[in-house]
Amino acid sequence: MKKAKGTIGILTGGGDVPGLNPAIRAVTIRALIEGYRVVGIRRGWEGLVSLIREKGADNSLYIQELTREAVNKVGRSGGTFLHTSRTRPSHVPKLNVPIHLRDKYNDDINDLTDDVIANLEFLKIDYLIPIGGDDTLSYSVHLMKKGFKVVAIPKTMDNDVPGTDYCIGFSTAVTRTIQMTHSLRTTAGSHERFLVIEVFGRYAGFTALLPTMAGAANRCVIPECPFDLNLLAELLVKDRYSNPSRYSVVLVSEGAKIKGGDMVFESLEMDSYGHKKLGGIGDTVSAGLKALSPKYNDNRLINTVSQRLGYLVRCGDPDALDSIVPMAYGNLALDLILKGRYGRLVGLRKGMYDDVPLDIVTSYKKAVDVGKYYNTERLRPSYKSFESKPLLIMTSDV
Repeated sequence: MKKAKGTIGILTGGGDVPGLNPAIRAVTIRALIEGYRVVGIRRGWEGLVSLIREKGADNSLYIQELTREAVNKVGRSGGTFLHTSRTRPSHVPKLNVPIHLRDKYNDDINDLTDDVIANLEFLKIDYLIPIGGDDTLSYSVHLMKKGFKVVAIPKTMDNDVPGTDYCIGFSTAVTRTIQMTHSLRTTAGSHERFLVIEVFGRYAGFTALLPTMAGAANRCVIPECPFDLNLLAELLVKDRYSNPSRYSVVLVSEGAKIKGGDMVFESLEMDSYGHKKLGGIGDTVSAGLKALSPKYNDNRLINTVSQRLGYLVRCGDPDALDSIVPMAYGNLALDLILKGRYGRLVGLRKGMYDDVPLDIVTSYKKAVDVGKYYNTERLRPSYKSFESKPLLIMTSDV
């Protein structure tokens, strides 16, 4: 049997999105063709935290040998067959430390990075390809600075990883948002109501802005710009009057804030990256619009339809872009490994495939450029010309 050039490890971290399995497939097929062995690390960083470094230990919960047969069929499906977690190895709470490591780590918060590196060496992994958002990739930077060879692939529905115009999962989220918003119009129109739809977007409003630009909604409110609820009510009443079916639509990013208020959380419990679970701003906005509607509607109340899209936009199969881009990203990652270039993030910049230093993901926060792309007085996208602009004009940060 021909000896492999080396071993490549792949993991997926954070929330699932359509497009992860196509990326895993692309990496695996290309790597095998080039003569590498490929190991799937299951449950994200948790797999590298929980592995038992003993000969004969059953690590099947955390490690999977990847072959053409393992990835070919599943590569057409949504989610991640390697599974995922929100584990942060540098900040593991005492209760989450694996049992076999509890004698070694017993602080309230523990950094298990030394064991992660030891586990990578135990598995004889030479190169690691993590697929994730800014949280997952921020730990990749930490690992890179420890000397491990990392090439990363960006994914997140929010599309907020710095250094790339596009993250895996974004197109499907936008596509589903447009489809579902248009479907919900039948109910809003039948009852002549405001339609309030809450979409993903903790710190960046791209998932609300682009569907609105595409005609899915009359207005949108985004995390980058706290909004006046009175202004939104006034605008939606006007939009409703101009619509023969007497309804109007607003998309609300989950991280949006009413002026003078804060984010709305479903739970105060924080994950390992310090994030509380968002959820509920749509219902808050809906109730506020209903209460304010008589002020702008001749003292007549306007009822609302409030819907949180949530996991409906992240489940199921990937759309065309989230089938094509992951294939390209996987091959780009292998190109970098073959060239001996590590500590890189693959991505799209102004419509061209490219790569940038991995530590860009921790250098700044990517968000909507409000001055360029958001009209704060009209609460909707702002654009003057599409000439010579990137495909997804508002997501480019270069």
